Formats: sequence, structure tokens, C-alpha cells
Amino acid sequence: MKPLPEILLTDLGQVKGFDKGAFIAVHETAAVTSVRLHPVKQTEVFENYEEVPWCTEGRYLPERPVFTTDPLYHAGAYYVQEASSMFLSHVVQQLIPDRNNLRVLDLCAAPGGKSTLIASLLEKDCLLISNEVIRARASILEENITRWGYMNTWVASNDPKDFGKLKGYFDVIVVDAPCSGSGLFRKDERALDEWSEANVQLCAQRQQRILADVWPALKENGILIYATCSYSPQEDEEILDWLADDFEVTSLPVQLREEWGVVETTSTKHQFKGYRFFPYKVQGEGFFIAAVRKNNEESELKQPRFKPAHDSKVYQQCKHLLQSDDWICLADKEGYMAINSQHERDLNLLQQYVYLRKTGLQLGSPVKNDWLPAHEVALSINRSQSLPSIEVNKEQALKFLKKEDAGIVGLEKGWYLVTYAGLGLGWIKALGNRVNNYLPKNWRIRMEITDADWA
Repeated sequence: MKPLPEILLTDLGQVKGFDKGAFIAVHETAAVTSVRLHPVKQTEVFENYEEVPWCTEGRYLPERPVFTTDPLYHAGAYYVQEASSMFLSHVVQQLIPDRNNLRVLDLCAAPGGKSTLIASLLEKDCLLISNEVIRARASILEENITRWGYMNTWVASNDPKDFGKLKGYFDVIVVDAPCSGSGLFRKDERALDEWSEANVQLCAQRQQRILADVWPALKENGILIYATCSYSPQEDEEILDWLADDFEVTSLPVQLREEWGVVETTSTKHQFKGYRFFPYKVQGEGFFIAAVRKNNEESELKQPRFKPAHDSKVYQQCKHLLQSDDWICLADKEGYMAINSQHERDLNLLQQYVYLRKTGLQLGSPVKNDWLPAHEVALSINRSQSLPSIEVNKEQALKFLKKEDAGIVGLEKGWYLVTYAGLGLGWIKALGNRVNNYLPKNWRIRMEITDADWA
């Protein structure tokens, strides 16, 4: 690994918990690999591995496997996530014990680690908006949200200013802000190449702009959770002091266990609490997180009047796809979708202000006397357990995921859900003499798979 920037090491000399020798030494070691298990799509995969101490679903892996060749990864049985950032789970559970009927925004969400984590913690009457302003990254985010399978997680692609128009709408806003990336040096050497003192200052200014732009969208007494993967106080504690200078906020401390190795820090001016992760103190990468409560009054938007658009006729055609009945069926540009019935009002409000890439769960569309099911249903935690399905082995699963002949034969005509370890991968349609694979082209595995991978 290239030498660490001397100016960064000097700047961090004043930071609580910093040990220059240990910091340099740990960057000569490999980054830790960790995953977070899906709380609903339960399998035995990684179950017996060491648990991440602040996240019950988190697991440390002894080495990094090729996730692309694991059908369970494609089924959404787990999410590959850096362990330090899973501390968000502890923060949310401690600061928001009652997680009913909340409106939550994950503002800088791609590729989706924090959004899938938050979705796992919310009750189904909550609504999570997972946002990414960069369209290419938003596509990856949408895939990961779809794979996780929650109907109440919607994907948006907007500038923070757009959300600022939704005055007083959100109970919780999470901002994992774009940063200089010093916490990722072990994981990504490009972060080391791109780091500079000037970039730290540039990022700090951008972080302030992002927070100021989205601030009106947080309701009075709402909670802002702020995070970076930077060690620099300019992007961490100094941002907390800036918030306290410019807005009416209260610091929200989080209880820690000493054995975790997480360093509690205090901002210089206002003594706001933050939490910093050093990779020589924790099994994880560099990370910073803090939470504040908004105290100033915020006028809330009036909910618009709207005409309910539930299509009861189409609902009868496709209700067999889902296991519950507390959803409504709405037309959209790709056919029909399901959303929780209490979220139609939110949909009508949000559409006035922001661009929503994905809302609810895509159901598919009627075709003559048939129903063409959407890929999302296969991955949804809401899908009916009584749908016709065909369980496949690993080799068949990978061939299906590559859109190759998976050797599935002997089926009566009709639609079948392809499952692996009981989890949905996608759809096939048996036509008697052949089987059509309905996995979307952009979802297929493109890498070459060796003989060892099939086993």
C-alpha cells in the first residue's frame, strides 16, 4: 500500500483515540469482509459466523468469497456491508424505539447498505425514501432495494434541494454524506489516490450545503443522523458545530459498550457527541456517525386531496401473487404496482415535488387471459408462499441467472417461480416442449463461471 498522507496523520494527532503507529500498521493489513443477513429471507448461510457486536444480523467472514457465484446473494438473503457502517442499526434502535408510522429519508443512499438496514428495522406502515442524485448509481440502488424486497421502500433520484420543498414531512433523515474517504483507504486504494487537504475542505463545504438544503424537510423534533467515512474533524465534529451554530438542534448521545472499541468524541464548540471507528480498535473500516434532534418549528405541508386510484378489477387478477391483502393496485408506466394502502396519500404528495424511480412493488401486467408477473414479485418478502415454484440446485440456479439452459424439464404449462433454498430468484414459463426464462437481461450474471463455482 502507498504511504499514508503525512498531513492527514498530523491533523489526526489531536483526535481522541488516534494512535499513529497503530493507524499505519493496520493499513498494512487487509480490510475485513462482513455481511448483514436478511431478517425475513432466512437461510443458514453465514449464520454461525462471528456476529458484528452492534448489529445482530451482521456477520464477519474469514475471507471474501465470490458473491456473484452465490445464488443466495442474488436472492437477497444477505447484503455485503462494511461492519462499522452497520452501527446505524444500534443508533436507530436506541434513539427511535417506536418505529411505527414514520416517514424516513436516506438522502445519499447508493449503493443501498444503509437503506436495506433501515428497511429491516421499520414497521410496514412506515415509508422509507431511498434517494441517490447520480442516475447511474441510482440504478444500482434500485436493484439492491428490489433484491431486499420491501414494498414500503421507494427509490428517488433528486437533489437535496428538491426534498427541502417537502417542509416538515420526514420524521428521520439519514445523511451518509459524500466525503474525502480516508476511512476507506484499506478497502479502496483509489480513495488514497484522491485524498487531499483541499478535498477535505471541499467536502466539508458540500456537506454543509447538503444539510442546509434538506433541513426544511425534517419535521420539528425529527432526528437527523449524519455519517461519513472520513476521519477528518472538518467533516465530522466541525459539521456538528456548524449545525449547532446555524440551526436549533440538540445532540443525541448513544450508549456504547466499552469492549466495542468505538470512540465517543465531543465537538469543540458545542460539545455535541459523535462516534468514530478506527480499524485498529474495531473489526471494520473508518467511520463517523452522530445524531441530532431538530428543535425549531417547521410548518408542515398540507396533504393534497386526491381521488383513490385502486383498480379493484386488476387487483382480482393479480392478488394471488401476494400473501397479504392490505395493499392497493395502481396503474403505472410499466403495468401495475402494489403499495401499502396507507401510502397512497404519500404518493400523491411526493409526486408533486420529487422524481420517484420506484414506488411500491411492481406486479406485472395482464396479457390476454394471463398475468405476466414482474421480476420484483419473485424477490419480495410479500410474495405468496403458495405460488407454483420449482426448487433448483446451485448449478441450475447459476445457469438460470446467466440466462442459460438450466435443464428444467417435465413441467406442466404455466408460470413457475424459480427458488433456491426456498428463496425466489425469478420466473420461468413452461410451454410444454420448452421453458422461457423471464429474468430481466440487466439482472443476468455476465462473468464467466468456472467448474469450481458450479459446485
